[in-house]
Amino acid sequence: MESNRQKKIGSVLQKDLVDILQGEVRKNGIANLIISVSKVNVTTDLSIAKVFLSVFPAEKGPELLTAIRSNTPLIKHDLSQRVKLQLRKVPNLIFYIDDSLEYIEQIDRALSGQENPIENRELLAKRKKS
Repeated sequence: MESNRQKKIGSVLQKDLVDILQGEVRKNGIANLIISVSKVNVTTDLSIAKVFLSVFPAEKGPELLTAIRSNTPLIKHDLSQRVKLQLRKVPNLIFYIDDSLEYIEQIDRALSGQENPIENRELLAKRKKS
């Protein structure tokens, strides 16, 4: 269970990270790319922040994630300049791709009948034999 402090710090980090990441996309002139920070989870000791990114189009997600992970120290420095009046120490940032939108879309297609796993067995995930 997240405390109010963790939630508050997570929302502050989320807002500023959106500004930083979208600013970099605009500054570098990258077209047809949308990055949003869907959630930021902060540990109880406020030392680590797990940042979940939604990327559209989703195909660019893994490539973008490696670029962001390689630039994490620069992003953390920029973030520290923005939140220096609210936080003493900026948590270490760990970036992940949030695939919940793709999962919801997959469920929606299955419910609407576009992808019926009963008729097409290839849609089902293979069971692992243990």
